[in-house]
Amino acid sequence: MRLLLAAPLLAAALAGCDMLGIDSPEKVAAVREADGKAIGGACRHAGRAIEDCYALNKKAERAAVFAGWREMNDYMRENKIDEVRPTLAGPGTPPPTAAAPEADAPEDKPKVKPGEPAKAKGKRHDA
Repeated sequence: MRLLLAAPLLAAALAGCDMLGIDSPEKVAAVREADGKAIGGACRHAGRAIEDCYALNKKAERAAVFAGWREMNDYMRENKIDEVRPTLAGPGTPPPTAAAPEADAPEDKPKVKPGEPAKAKGKRHDA
């Protein structure tokens, strides 16, 4: 009798797994494939070669990355869309060709090179 009452409760509890944030393997696989396609499409739009895309995104599924890259390539060809070069240089990214004019930068602020910490104003108190 208890087993007969416990079966519907167990089924109701297992049906609510999505509400608890527990993902099914199918859902995880679908998310990984969608992420891979998005990565591939973004790489193609940025003008990166597929090999560079693989090297920069080692954890992404290669088949999904290639599918996204190919879909974006076809879309860009059909609609005559040019590549958009990234403005932030990452590993393996060539620097942008158009340099920003130096005259636009205010002279009263010190220039900080990328990778250097900004100097804090005021006194520093060490404990």
